[in-house]
Amino acid sequence: MKYVERRLLHAFVLVIGSSVLCFLFANLAPGSFFDEMKLNPQISADTLAGLRAQYGMNRPMPIKYALWMKSVFRGDWGYSFSYNTPVRALLVVRGRNTLVLTGLSTLLAWLMAIPLGIWAADQKGRWPDRALASFTSLFICVPELAIVLGFLYFAVRTHALPVGGMTSTDSAYSSLADKVRDIAAHLLISVVTLVLVSLPTLVRHVRASMIEALDAPFITAARGHGIGHWRLLFRYALPTAANPLISLFGLSVAGLLSGSLMVEVMTGWPGLGPLLLEASLSRDFYVVIDAVMVSTIFMISGNLLADVLLVMADPRVRT
Repeated sequence: MKYVERRLLHAFVLVIGSSVLCFLFANLAPGSFFDEMKLNPQISADTLAGLRAQYGMNRPMPIKYALWMKSVFRGDWGYSFSYNTPVRALLVVRGRNTLVLTGLSTLLAWLMAIPLGIWAADQKGRWPDRALASFTSLFICVPELAIVLGFLYFAVRTHALPVGGMTSTDSAYSSLADKVRDIAAHLLISVVTLVLVSLPTLVRHVRASMIEALDAPFITAARGHGIGHWRLLFRYALPTAANPLISLFGLSVAGLLSGSLMVEVMTGWPGLGPLLLEASLSRDFYVVIDAVMVSTIFMISGNLLADVLLVMADPRVRT
């Protein structure tokens, strides 16, 4: 448990450090939300000064950071200038949508990567292994943007899949099963893109870990005792290869989350990506900071989950 406690403390320090850096960089960025109001002759300078004072934008950065932290503990997470509402109301919905996309993509990618990696390691040097290596090399070279644009072009040309948004306009009058199918159809392009982006790397790591485990002396001894081939793969080799894969799990969550922000913007999925882009363009100060912080918390939580799984899987870590 000391290992988990240390990792929790480390995660807490990372969150605090990330918030300070995020506040610093956002404060140093040129311009603000109220600068565009100067172009409106109907808004006086006194009105602009009053708005800046009301939202605390004329105060030094340490004071603004302290006020933001107070709002975080209060549950508001600052105030959105564009939406005229506490940022928490925006983050709950958008963060949930991003979590659905990232979680589903991570689950599908690992469910495919583990059997494919084991199969490639078992067929090492044969044509299935070489064919899978060619497939992974191809998708590693293809940019994520090209994949999502290709799917969007296909969807627009064939009308096979809906493009943009989370639901159709008439979904409110549909049954529960139809609503689920509608959301799945809107989610399909984003999920397939993220899976294809992350799958080649995961397959290669699973294959490498399994080959290393299969070359271990105890596997040779177990094979000599007549243990069956499939039992040897899944009962003995896979648990041995699990340690680096569990560590990779946390990194894959972080990679998928960072990639999902761009995919959300391209496909119109209402997650943190479009919210962060809109807030950056309009210089909505607290929305930018909170969207980045929620993404950071998701990444740190993924690595923390990997640490907990590593403690459960490897007794050596506990000691």
